[in-house]
Amino acid sequence: MKNFPRVSIQTFDFNVAEEIAALRAQDPRVGAVCSFIGTVRDHTQGEPGHISSMELEHYPGMTEKSIEQMIDAAMTRFDIYAARVIHRVGLLMPLDQIVLVAVTSAHRGESFQACEFLMDYLKTQAPFWKKEQTPKGSHWVDARVSDDAALAKWGIQASNV
Repeated sequence: MKNFPRVSIQTFDFNVAEEIAALRAQDPRVGAVCSFIGTVRDHTQGEPGHISSMELEHYPGMTEKSIEQMIDAAMTRFDIYAARVIHRVGLLMPLDQIVLVAVTSAHRGESFQACEFLMDYLKTQAPFWKKEQTPKGSHWVDARVSDDAALAKWGIQASNV
């Protein structure tokens, strides 16, 4: 199997097909691949046309380490072969891709669970800061109680609000 980084924090876009092909390349054990792609919406809290742009910041080094630990936890918890997380930072516009989480395993159940676990963990625990630009000005986005609740279903308690 080709060795590739499990985590990439980048300003440039990613090609989902290329990333998944690299994740499963030369691994005949893979019977399932599950992926999640997050994109920038043009609204927040039910207000269409509200967001003109989004800016994501992170703490270099700390962010990658945190996500690597999340992947290690997923590898321990689920019977998966590989995982890949790409998260973009910088200025993003509506429709832009923000995040890719992809997981391989022998069977779909493990891939689905691991992908959801990683996304829930990423949403609440990764050190990213998000600022939205709206017609009313820019504001930093606070964590949501629903994100903490999603992580709690995995037995992990977080308090981000």
